Amino acid sequence: MGKYFGTDGFRGEANRKLTVEHAFKVGRFLGWYYGQEYKARIVIGKDTRRSSYMFEYALAAGLTASGADAYLLHVTTTPSVSFVVRTEDFDCGIMISASHNPYYDNGIKIISGSGKKIEAEVEQKIEDYIDGKTGELPLATGEKIGRTVDYIAGRNRYIGHLIAMATRSFKNTKVGLDCSNGSASSIAKSVFDALGAKTYVIHNEPDGTNINRDCGSTHIHELKKFVLERGLDVGFAYDGDADRCIAVDADGRIIDGDLILYICGKYLKEEGQLTNNTVVTTIMSNLGLYKAFDKIGISYEKTAVGDKYVYANMCENGHCLGGEQSGHIIFSKYATTGDGILTSLMVMGVMMDRKQSLASLASEVTIYPQVLKNVRVADKTAAKENPAVQEAVKAVAEKLGDDGRILVRESGTEPVIRVMVEAETNKLCEQCVDSVIAVMQEQGLVVD
Repeated sequence: MGKYFGTDGFRGEANRKLTVEHAFKVGRFLGWYYGQEYKARIVIGKDTRRSSYMFEYALAAGLTASGADAYLLHVTTTPSVSFVVRTEDFDCGIMISASHNPYYDNGIKIISGSGKKIEAEVEQKIEDYIDGKTGELPLATGEKIGRTVDYIAGRNRYIGHLIAMATRSFKNTKVGLDCSNGSASSIAKSVFDALGAKTYVIHNEPDGTNINRDCGSTHIHELKKFVLERGLDVGFAYDGDADRCIAVDADGRIIDGDLILYICGKYLKEEGQLTNNTVVTTIMSNLGLYKAFDKIGISYEKTAVGDKYVYANMCENGHCLGGEQSGHIIFSKYATTGDGILTSLMVMGVMMDRKQSLASLASEVTIYPQVLKNVRVADKTAAKENPAVQEAVKAVAEKLGDDGRILVRESGTEPVIRVMVEAETNKLCEQCVDSVIAVMQEQGLVVD
């Protein structure tokens, strides 16, 4: 990770960590970088945060000042920007969003011309320019100054793409959608309506400050309550930029990313479409998922946490399905990034094709109880490599055997060690996690 760009773009509190000056300079650099041989074409999307409009204008100003043309998709999803970039010959795309973060945060995600997250080398060059290490860039003048173009047509083509992918009608199926007062508010309902579903929507009235607030995939209890009260067949919740999806079945059971991977992975295997008979997960996927995959003969790989690592593994090895417990699911045949709305359509497709409820499809997986605690430490590396801590972790692993697991990892953004245990009971998880944290405290590694 760089000084500004982390695993998911340049993110921070608006006008504190991420300012309009930063956005302007990002636009200036990208407009120049892609426009050295010809006039660059760069597309911009944004979520519903109040600051997204401010950053959109700053980015567009920087792009056009460097001579690039800026195409504005307006409020849209991150996967729609990826789709438009790779299908409509843009040099790169920019999504203004802090995903599932609160409204006062924002972020700038840069997407390459192939629809993937931008290369780390380009991010480093942007950082060097922001910090004044590479000198000033020339300003475009006269007819070389760029222009802004209203490009809502691109978003509409993405909606058409989603609708065209469905192979079954959703007629007479009662579907609930929690749009998180974010990007999905402008897209999701129209897609489900077009496919014949009886669509019921909550949290689709963004006001600039209510994105992700007690709603969406990170507050799934709201959708669970809605599905049960309305007697719906299924519900889907998205995050702020709609690249995640978490589902709820008719009984109110939460179907997270792990269960979605199982449902879709099994279906693709049965249809002869699961490339390499392998699903890509992260190290945070539940032990129950792996046991269920073992039972039906599906192989799996584990990556570091982050959908960028999942997708990198998929590209390197030619796998077609991967994702995270949090709901970032990637179907590489159709997308280069997690796409919440696409994921919900794929789950619906399995339900319709198999004529089974979501509860029935997910019933083959027994999810192990999981306890995760964050420990603030003075030095992450020292805490993780401390001999006494390593001995405590080893003792827990031996105690759990094949009926559980422990994972200790460093946070990528905070001075925090994450201790996670999966076991047969919550009580056992708590005991094991607390035993490791107690050793960290005894060793003087924990700070208040």
